[in-house]
Amino acid sequence: MQEKKEMRKVNSMKRKMFLWFFPVVCISFFSMYSASAQFEWFFKKTKPLRDTKLSDTQIVSGLKEALKVGIENTVKSTGKIDGYFGNEAIKILMPENLKMIDKTLRVAGFGEKLDAFVLSMNRAAEQAAPFAEDIFINAIFDMTFDDARKILEGADTAITDYFKEKTYHNLVKAYQPVVEKKMDENDSTRKYKEIVERYQSIPFASKLGVFDPDQYVITKALDGLFCVLGEEERKIRKDPAARVTDLLKEVFK
Repeated sequence: MQEKKEMRKVNSMKRKMFLWFFPVVCISFFSMYSASAQFEWFFKKTKPLRDTKLSDTQIVSGLKEALKVGIENTVKSTGKIDGYFGNEAIKILMPENLKMIDKTLRVAGFGEKLDAFVLSMNRAAEQAAPFAEDIFINAIFDMTFDDARKILEGADTAITDYFKEKTYHNLVKAYQPVVEKKMDENDSTRKYKEIVERYQSIPFASKLGVFDPDQYVITKALDGLFCVLGEEERKIRKDPAARVTDLLKEVFK
């Protein structure tokens, strides 16, 4: 009889322990499942870096190599005859505040002078483009692994955006004397003055705002340069044929 009482007491304790532990086990299970899902999400997000199986140094080197390839192609593309003038995406046109001059003077038969001025601005940009290469190349060596990680997982033009931030000020300084010299050699300033004088000779012509042709060309030339560099970056990221070295193929696969 005593043994039966003891057995009932033990069974009762077992039931209580089961009722207490069962919720704990369920909570633990679902917590582990949730953590597993989070880890799965994390590994998916970091897949590009894990799958490369490259060291930090190799990743940085790969991005520097992408920059070098992009720079060489960009300078080659823009720093030639019609590199700007023949590319509708970056061609330097009359500035917005002078569009009225353009329309008015073309009607007055001054279109040839206007075309010559536009051409001279593009020629100055084309002749200045090769001077960007050394500044670009020097900036490559400052890239850190933290920079590289952000760039690798960034947008389609993350490399170009990073590069623009690091080099723009130095590029303006380098372009200034070159553009001024080329604009002078191309008679751009004289052509612009002729255009303004011709416009101002028209009765009731409105006043013109201040316009610095040299600064305008520098700004537009650099806009075009980074536009082309961005296109080169997109090719490397999306088109396997543009990855011309083994390291580029490995980093961007």
